[in-house]
Amino acid sequence: MSVSGNDFMGRPIVAITGIGIVSPLGRGVEDNWAALAAGRSGIHRIDRFSTDGLRTTISGSVDFMGPEAATSTGLSYVMAEAAGSEAVRMAGLPDDDFAGPLFLAAPPVELEWQHRLGLDRMDGADIEEAGYDRLLQIARHKPDRSIYHLTQCSRISELLADRLGTRGLPITLSTACASGASAIQLGVEAIRRGETERAISIGTDGSITQESLIRFSLLSALSTNNEFPEKASKPFSKDRDGFVMAEGAGALVLESLSAARARGATILGVIHGCGERADDFHRTRSKPDGSPIIATIKAGLADAGMEPSDIDYINAHGTSTPENDRMEAMGLAAAFGDALASTPISSNKSMIGHTLTAAGAIEAAFSVLSIRHGVLPPTINYENPDPAIPLDTVPNKARSADIAAVLSNSFGFGGQNACLVIGREPRA
Repeated sequence: MSVSGNDFMGRPIVAITGIGIVSPLGRGVEDNWAALAAGRSGIHRIDRFSTDGLRTTISGSVDFMGPEAATSTGLSYVMAEAAGSEAVRMAGLPDDDFAGPLFLAAPPVELEWQHRLGLDRMDGADIEEAGYDRLLQIARHKPDRSIYHLTQCSRISELLADRLGTRGLPITLSTACASGASAIQLGVEAIRRGETERAISIGTDGSITQESLIRFSLLSALSTNNEFPEKASKPFSKDRDGFVMAEGAGALVLESLSAARARGATILGVIHGCGERADDFHRTRSKPDGSPIIATIKAGLADAGMEPSDIDYINAHGTSTPENDRMEAMGLAAAFGDALASTPISSNKSMIGHTLTAAGAIEAAFSVLSIRHGVLPPTINYENPDPAIPLDTVPNKARSADIAAVLSNSFGFGGQNACLVIGREPRA
């Protein structure tokens, strides 16, 4: 173990001292881990709004956060606040005076249908036909601060900064489904550069609406296994037919190891390395040769100073879409070589669905819990293995294991790829 608190490149080792989770499985670390380890699904039929005429009528929506969660922005905030405050308290810090920067992964913000239609019905425009020009005229004549706040990308981070007492300008980012991991990477880099001794990284997404379902359906990306919601997400299975949209939030408190030790904090784990690469091939598809995914995995391992044989478990991106699962498996096979055959890999998304912007942060938190409990969460619904993807998926039932290091993958639309290497303890 490093005595100085620096890693093999002389950078401050980044410790994890607090985590927080909200997902379709529940609110809080304890409830989420109990459900995940038991292989319980959080996918259900949608009753938040009418699904008449929709091809997909199931999701992992979070419907238990109270009246403040009436809008996508509101839900994204209350979940982020719940996960963030839980993580800060777990770290033994005041949850209203965090005294470090905030890095937030949040979904793209736009005016939702119900607000758009409400504005369009108002007087205040000389344009008769519906459209953005009419909406802008009405907004200028009848400004509504509540609608203004719903459309500001920085609104959630501003509220969180005030609530948690973070320092400096809060950073809001969106790198598609890699966003949560990207937020953690920004926190790691800030500590490594010596800009701060602690940071909080949060990923949140509460954007399940009729409009978002329709958009993903038009991409043929969503599962239509509506009859059996809990069985719809089936990563790496031959009969997988798409991902299940879900909501949630994950938070990690990151500190330099030296600072965490100095205040006697419990070290839950460490971030050994971060890797990222971009893919310019297509808006939704990966480059056919998998080179960006392969490069991302290799970059994460190199940043950690580790080899594939050092990884005890892979927390897969594992979306349950035909192409993504195939490309992830191909990328891992190229990066890991023979070591992949003896490395278990499972997908949390089989139980919680795809939490989109929040996925990288939630799955990083679950990776920490896997290490601490010595348990590999299963890939449920794995009844029909895909012979083209020969992996140890920890099928259907959790497994005990000695886990010293985890690779957590996040690969997003638009070519955003990020990997985190999370460990149990600092390495010499």
